[in-house]
Amino acid sequence: MIGAIISAIVIGAIVGALARLIVPGKQNMSMGLTLIVGIVAALLGTLIAQLFGFADTRGIDWWEHILQLVLAIVGVLIVVRVQAGKSHT
Repeated sequence: MIGAIISAIVIGAIVGALARLIVPGKQNMSMGLTLIVGIVAALLGTLIAQLFGFADTRGIDWWEHILQLVLAIVGVLIVVRVQAGKSHT
């Protein structure tokens, strides 16, 4: 259980940071929010990968990590859009 939490934090930090690098333009997000988006993406990506049976392979679960990254990119885009909408009102 502790290992899963630490893994989610580490992977979340990585995919959150990568997502911010991939999304074009400047994102007005804190590092804490980036970490939260990444952790949520990591957990959802793992859950979806397990549901579809392409997680827990021998070695690195590349498809799971790609899914986590895609979800993090979507999360960053959502946060950026929500924050942009709040700043224009």
